[in-house]
Amino acid sequence: DCSLAAEQLKNNPRHKAYLEGVSLRQLKKLYSLLKGHLGGESLAESLEKFRQQEAIDPEEDMNRLDDKELAKRKSIMDELFEKNRKKKDDPDFIYDIEVEFPQDEQLESCGWDMESGEEI
Repeated sequence: DCSLAAEQLKNNPRHKAYLEGVSLRQLKKLYSLLKGHLGGESLAESLEKFRQQEAIDPEEDMNRLDDKELAKRKSIMDELFEKNRKKKDDPDFIYDIEVEFPQDEQLESCGWDMESGEEI
């Protein structure tokens, strides 16, 4: 298991000082590439396989995943969020962005946003 091997390497006291700045995801990727190489895969094949394993399918029902798979998906989404997040110190940071969305199509009504005669 590449995940287990990466965690053991990162937490090993002999290697901890050297791997402090290396993310666990990078180590998992390295182990996955090495495993592919030992299995006879080319670098391109191994990279594509890893990319497919780490991709998030927007149509996937995450309510049906077990805890381990759900944690993996959340970790991937957190990394993607941090990678794309604009910070105050970024040169292209804009504090208040206003966006006009086109109203070309007819708006759909939903049952939950209809006003009812009942008061809460």
